[in-house]
Amino acid sequence: MRETTLVQPATSGYEQRWGLDWKAGLLVAALLVAAQAFILRLQGHIWICKCGYVKLWHGVVVSSENSQHLSDWYTFSHVIHGFLFYFLFWLIFRRSTVWTRLSFAILLEAAWEILENSPIIINRYREATISLDYFGDSIINSVSDTLWMVLGFLLAARLPVWLTVVLAILFELAVGWLIRDNLTLNVLMLIYPVEAVKTWQGGL
Repeated sequence: MRETTLVQPATSGYEQRWGLDWKAGLLVAALLVAAQAFILRLQGHIWICKCGYVKLWHGVVVSSENSQHLSDWYTFSHVIHGFLFYFLFWLIFRRSTVWTRLSFAILLEAAWEILENSPIIINRYREATISLDYFGDSIINSVSDTLWMVLGFLLAARLPVWLTVVLAILFELAVGWLIRDNLTLNVLMLIYPVEAVKTWQGGL
């Protein structure tokens, strides 16, 4: 499943694959991320944190600056998105180029970011989770989330499967222990809120 190269030479020694080459793939990726930012702006989201500055890392979960900067504890969830999307599109498009699969992964991630920052999901988070002060991501945070997914996707394309799985498990366990939340709990509380989990998370 691991890709041997991201820039595949057009020689007879390689299996013929359909789809985008690296130049077209980079262009499509850039256009999709730009479209994501544009749609989020149309939704009324701010470009950067209301605090007026941009931080590389913000580690305080219960704060108005959470999900407003370049990275935070939920960044690890987006890297795992990249792991999962690589596997998903490898299954669906096995004979396509890695850049084709990456384009679909960015499309899916961008679509989720737009949905996640819509009123219906924002209100759901506020009702069902501990994110009472959550009013949506800043655009720079949302775009960064997509780029972190890209990093996860590219790591999955290069790393052995066992190492990718180990990293995903370590990320989930470490983040879950440190902030009482992670990708698994986030999905659970969004789809089927458990009061005991919400109470436990609120005790942080």
